[in-house]
Amino acid sequence: MDKLDLIFNKNLIKKRIFPFDSPKRISIKDEFFKSSAVLFAIIPYKEKPYDLILIHRTNRGSKHAGEMSFPGGSFDSNHDKNLKDTALRETEEEIGVPREKIKILGCLDDFPTMTRFIISPFIGIIDKDQILTKEEREVQEILKIPIDFFISKRNFREQAIDIEGKKFPIFYFNYKNKKNRKKYTVWGATAYMISNFIELVYDIDLSELGLKRFKLENIKQLKDYIKYRRKIKSKF
Repeated sequence: MDKLDLIFNKNLIKKRIFPFDSPKRISIKDEFFKSSAVLFAIIPYKEKPYDLILIHRTNRGSKHAGEMSFPGGSFDSNHDKNLKDTALRETEEEIGVPREKIKILGCLDDFPTMTRFIISPFIGIIDKDQILTKEEREVQEILKIPIDFFISKRNFREQAIDIEGKKFPIFYFNYKNKKNRKKYTVWGATAYMISNFIELVYDIDLSELGLKRFKLENIKQLKDYIKYRRKIKSKF
């Protein structure tokens, strides 16, 4: 795709994604899964493709320790009125962007994960001049990765993993930061949300295997996902 097509186009993106309460958006609730939200954070520019903001988590605590993700976390009824509040609160905590500096455009479908979370991804804009400050306990690094990296099929990888007799697709991107020469693997739910966004907005299906991720009921029936998680990560 020509890079000019990847200049940020607010109207195009809003047209292709969903309002949170849209009947066309897949909304999932289940008492055995934790409700959570992330900010699919976009930094727009006038003359070049926009960036996505991802964080490299520390090895502290969570089931997703050490991984690449969007800012986000679990719904907290003590602080959040709704899942949009969750996405905005977690973004402010993890990368230091006040909620009033974030413009929400809409959402992607809810996404159940193997680690028993249901993620609601909110698409939001953050100004290019906004200072980003990492939360030291939870965030190793904040990265700005151009959308044209993700949209290029040469950077996309997929594998089929056998889980209890069924083929499960794993999407991942191996990103090399030109500034520090470090390599990062964006995989799992984060890679899937990015590929889903690209398919919705640009009509580009990165996957050639054509496998579907497990639905919520399939995930609930899994006996021990952690052993599969280790198997998956060993393939990168």
